[in-house]
Amino acid sequence: MAENENFYGKNGEPRKYDPNFKGPIEKRGCTDIVCCILFIICVLAYIAVGILAWSQGDPRKAIYPTDSRGQFCGQAGTPLQNKSMVFYFNILKCASPLVLLEFQCPTTQMCVEKCPEKYMTLLSAYPIKKDFDYYKNFCQEGVTNSMGVPEILKRGLCPAVLIPSKSFTKRCFPSLGMNNGKVTVGGKDTVNDGEGNTVPAEDLLYGVKNATVVIEARQVVMKIFEDYTHSWYWILIGLAIAMVLSLLFIILLRYLAAIMVWVVIALLILVIGYGIFHCYMEYASLKGEPGANVTLQELGFQTDFAVYLQLQQTWLAFMIILAIVEVIIILLLIFLRKRILIAIALIKEASRAIGHVMCSLFYPLFTFLLLALVIAYWAVTAVFLSTSNQPIYKVFNESACEYSRQTCSPANFSDSPEKKACPDSQCLFAFYGGETPYHKYLIVLQFYNVFLFFWCANFVIALGQMTLAGAFASYYWAFSKPDDIPTFPVFSSLGRSLRYHTGTLAFGALILSVVQLIRVLLEYLDHKLKGAQNKFAKFLLCCLKCCFWCLEKIIKFLNRNAYIMVAIYGKNFCTAAKDAFFLLLRNMIRVAVLDKVTDFLLFLGKLLVVGLVGVFAFFFFSGRVKAFADTAPNLHYYWVPILTVAVGSFLIASGFFSVYSMCVDTLFLCFCEDLERNDGSPARPYYMSSSLGEVLWKDKAGDASSSVQHQSIGTGPEEDRA
Repeated sequence: MAENENFYGKNGEPRKYDPNFKGPIEKRGCTDIVCCILFIICVLAYIAVGILAWSQGDPRKAIYPTDSRGQFCGQAGTPLQNKSMVFYFNILKCASPLVLLEFQCPTTQMCVEKCPEKYMTLLSAYPIKKDFDYYKNFCQEGVTNSMGVPEILKRGLCPAVLIPSKSFTKRCFPSLGMNNGKVTVGGKDTVNDGEGNTVPAEDLLYGVKNATVVIEARQVVMKIFEDYTHSWYWILIGLAIAMVLSLLFIILLRYLAAIMVWVVIALLILVIGYGIFHCYMEYASLKGEPGANVTLQELGFQTDFAVYLQLQQTWLAFMIILAIVEVIIILLLIFLRKRILIAIALIKEASRAIGHVMCSLFYPLFTFLLLALVIAYWAVTAVFLSTSNQPIYKVFNESACEYSRQTCSPANFSDSPEKKACPDSQCLFAFYGGETPYHKYLIVLQFYNVFLFFWCANFVIALGQMTLAGAFASYYWAFSKPDDIPTFPVFSSLGRSLRYHTGTLAFGALILSVVQLIRVLLEYLDHKLKGAQNKFAKFLLCCLKCCFWCLEKIIKFLNRNAYIMVAIYGKNFCTAAKDAFFLLLRNMIRVAVLDKVTDFLLFLGKLLVVGLVGVFAFFFFSGRVKAFADTAPNLHYYWVPILTVAVGSFLIASGFFSVYSMCVDTLFLCFCEDLERNDGSPARPYYMSSSLGEVLWKDKAGDASSSVQHQSIGTGPEEDRA
């Protein structure tokens, strides 16, 4: 008796028997009203920030490039609608450090229909009418054949040299290539810099030391983009297959839970085993092949990733990784085989619950829709905020000038004192900014936008968790199933959550959002300190990132269980979190083993869906199967759509399996409450199903040697009450 008092004194008081308790309490009051009011005020302020940003911002600044006058290139309904590219008169000036500060090259830039395709100088093009007419496409207005070359260059009407260029993000950049290890522009390894000097083509890379890496990286990006344009519809088909497989898997779990779990385990082991076999066959087939024994370190970085598949070491590494994963899974299955039987019983119960609450399977679509709205509002507001600055013009000059980099007005610059003092100066568009209070506090508004995004997104996720928890709790606490289950459990739970517990949801989401915001700031600091040499600062930052990552996981776990208790009892967030924490603490062994084993089995289900879709995508896109050889698109890197399909399949499977996970967590907490409230007698019967109770009581008998675990399943309290 004293031992039980000491145990519960440390871990909270267990639930007492209440003959009137029939599941989620209908008569409840509003909780965490202060946080509810604060959340509503913040959301209204968020809407006001959005309206202010929409009235001040201009998204064209993010969509269209601008010329030296701040005009948008390619904008419909303007004289520049057919000129969507920006051409730089002297691209070498973009290497100036001022570009990093002002985000604008100190050279004239103009809108053109297409980038230069020929290499020529103004001096060589001027005598030939055909070449000069082509050259004038990249000159400002006012150039005539009667002007001499010195006058044109003095007035800055034309660039001194045209360099073959290609469009990248609607901006003309030199067309770079490689020839015998040297950087070339239009096939030449030296170019005219526009000032009469011949410079290496590598100088066009803005001071980057390793020109080869820059060129190859750009080629890789372009190839990946092309692969997406050729395979996007096949990727959508693969994601649709993943959705069908996930839904089919959940439906089969409803009727064949035990068989499906063991089938998942067996298939996963077989899939990984086949991966090991395939890697070994590839490894053996490369034995004796020329160059196959080259190591990854010796080969170094290559943009053609298919080269790595020609190495024995690559397949050996894959084989070892898969073998380690296979051994870990098999060992876990051996040591947790008894717990897997209990987890299967819990999954069976979850399958029955979902079978009686079928609309819960489609609730993630509602959550996804709300999250899409939150993300869209945040993204649009961020774009309008970032484009709500005013165009700022500054004086750019070739020679020394006291007015250099000062603000100017292009409308009357020709008659201004700046122009008279510095005849070779120009008033060019520099960047977007402003001196008004709105522009001064723009960074604060951006910060507020990010914070409210986290808060609203976490609120939507919390609403989904509480709604599903209330629906599944209604199923568990229905004594006569399905007669005592409410008619619309999901809609009833959703109504209760919004009507009574908006403040509680906002409170939990606020705590999580603060931690996430701190993590974002730490990542920002880490990015800024990458070049720093202070080892202690790096170590401290790494420790902080690790601690806050763990803290975020803990808060998510506590919030999730607190929402379940709120859905059942209708208490405020702190009380519910405390009750959930002590309830889980009194059942810590079951939480650490049983609940996590169930999560592990559901995770294996996700891996199976991803594995099946991934294997299908591999054989389809790689062309290994002759039947698909003519149908599959011709790609540079077939792993691009494969990885996209695999990641998308995992996200889709996670959406469907999240319902199962929430159901299992809710039933587990309800089961722990059931053991503390009732004793299985006719006067106080259990609400759990007979099959679940049978397996759990067998587990109790097997673990009776541990007194703490013995108390955790409810034996201690019954003796006290007796």
